Amino acid sequence: MALLGRATLLLALVAAGYAIVMALASRGRGRRAWRESAERAVYVVFGLMSAGILTMWAALLGDAFELKYVADYTSTTLGWPWKISALWASQPGSLLLWAWLLSAFSAAAVRLNRDRNRELLPVAIAVLMGIAVFFTAILSFVSSPFETLAEAPANGQDLNPLLQNGYMVLHPPVLYVGYVALAIPFAFAVSALATGRLDSTWIVAVRRWMILAWLFLGLGILIGARWAYEELGWGGYWAWDPVENAAFMPWLVATAFLHSVMVQERRGMLKVWNMVLVILTFTLAVFGTFLTRSGVVASVHAFGESTLGPFFLAFIALVLVGSLGLVVARLPQLRSLHTLESYLSREAVFLLNNVLLVGMTFAVLWGTVYPILSEAVRGEKIAVGQGFYDQIAVPIGLALLFLTGVGPLIPWRKASRAQLRRRFTWPLAAAAAAAPVLLVLTPAWDHWAVGLLGCIGVFVVACIAGEFWRGTRVRHALGGTSWPGALVQLVARNRRRYGGYIVHLGVVVLLIGIAGSRSFVTEGSLLLTKGESGAVGDRTFVLEDTTRSRDAHLMSVGARVAVFRDGEREATLEPRRNFYLVSQQPSTEVAIDTSPTRDLYVVLASLDERGAASIFVFVNPLVAWIWVAGIIIFAGGAVAAWPARRTAPAPRTAPEAAGRAQA
Repeated sequence: MALLGRATLLLALVAAGYAIVMALASRGRGRRAWRESAERAVYVVFGLMSAGILTMWAALLGDAFELKYVADYTSTTLGWPWKISALWASQPGSLLLWAWLLSAFSAAAVRLNRDRNRELLPVAIAVLMGIAVFFTAILSFVSSPFETLAEAPANGQDLNPLLQNGYMVLHPPVLYVGYVALAIPFAFAVSALATGRLDSTWIVAVRRWMILAWLFLGLGILIGARWAYEELGWGGYWAWDPVENAAFMPWLVATAFLHSVMVQERRGMLKVWNMVLVILTFTLAVFGTFLTRSGVVASVHAFGESTLGPFFLAFIALVLVGSLGLVVARLPQLRSLHTLESYLSREAVFLLNNVLLVGMTFAVLWGTVYPILSEAVRGEKIAVGQGFYDQIAVPIGLALLFLTGVGPLIPWRKASRAQLRRRFTWPLAAAAAAAPVLLVLTPAWDHWAVGLLGCIGVFVVACIAGEFWRGTRVRHALGGTSWPGALVQLVARNRRRYGGYIVHLGVVVLLIGIAGSRSFVTEGSLLLTKGESGAVGDRTFVLEDTTRSRDAHLMSVGARVAVFRDGEREATLEPRRNFYLVSQQPSTEVAIDTSPTRDLYVVLASLDERGAASIFVFVNPLVAWIWVAGIIIFAGGAVAAWPARRTAPAPRTAPEAAGRAQA
């Protein structure tokens, strides 16, 4: 297995190098066969990487302990789902997953663009295969998942208990889909710069890839938050951990691009800015991989120290210098067709939206790398606390939420007073009507931001609901369809626009869930023996029973806790603590009872021989709406990305034509 795995990686490295040579050589006239050879080489890389990853999974499932990776991260008693997920449990396996996804997306990009974007495809192939060369070289010579042991042990060391969780089966691959998909927009952007084809062609080629990356990054972040909520036992789901930040930063910049690219399409503006955003998203994705794999940051998500840091830093430097150098060289061709005519316009709103998103990205980046820089310069690592991030995120988040409502309603070019009055009177009236209610619900000055968030949320929902109402009313008035049918037709024929509105509604729900769960938590600790009770807030917790069990894989102790409110049983919760026999490590299994208004969250800290249970209790309001928001956002993004049944090819001068149509 080791020989087969190593052979697939080395052959993939050679095939990727061949694809680069043939792709670049095919740019001359009469070299179609060379281009087709480069395309076939991309498919070969995908086939070889697929063989490599299947070989690794076969080794993990088959307890091939002669492989060091298998011995380090599995055991004979480990269940098969965890053996599959052990692939991304550490550095070499996760890099193998990264490289395999890159090969799959590269093959898909070639298949989808071989007829539509022949001019851009050769350089795009060269860029993608250049990235593949980097990762396959790392896997072949620096951090191989197929490293063997001199003597195979009888059993492995088992998987980290924190990773033996269903959400950890999903979180890394979903997040990696987002990370790796960003390579496709980057490759086509570099190709557009290198070939000088800076019309709308490259935007059409990358738009859905960027939405795909954005969707899966966001979904991966939410799944990771859910894992932290259930597995770490601290009552929260987000702590501005460096590795959390590493995924959040490219998502923020991708969000900025998806807004600003509309300005380029409609008005021929922000061409340089959009190029820079695409480059930054991919660079931040590689930087996130570097943070997790290099061991330079301390995190429950990060792997241990390794020798990969210098290689990743050199690769990041090459990406930035090379791509930004192309941007500088093409500046004369990237001039905007129009200028900003008014600050009361959709262009201005999108530009402000971008400034806020990128500003927040760099603030998060600074907070993430500051401990590293302080240690390098001063010899001591100075941690950046959660308060730093919250002070930045709260005002920027409120401003972005407000712009989420304003952006769809304000006209392009310039808005008149009459237009503003007509479009914003009802949303502002709805927010004003909601303000007294929100003031009653959030009376404390400490929670002013929550009340303001509620008012802005009502404003945004009213803005978006008005857009759906006006569009549906027009379609229904045309006759021949019901109100629900008119709504479906409206969304189906304007998927990108109304899918974006659905995403905005999800963002409102998300921020309300975050604000409520962070601002109004009730918590406490209790030490109970069987039959005893204790109070936390207005609830009584009774320890009804304790349990102990053991199997070949772990020992487990648990408690059955009844929760009463106003004399009535509200829930029964059974938190546990597990002790894994092979790895000799403990883990916490939190018990959660969820309702639309609150989560009852109970952690079993310890259970002694006398049956005394130490438990921590959190009553977290509105947490469920964070996960509901994730479903809404994913649904909206899927609607926006879903291809229309009939799509006419975009004209080469789409920005220019759109600009004239708006003039």
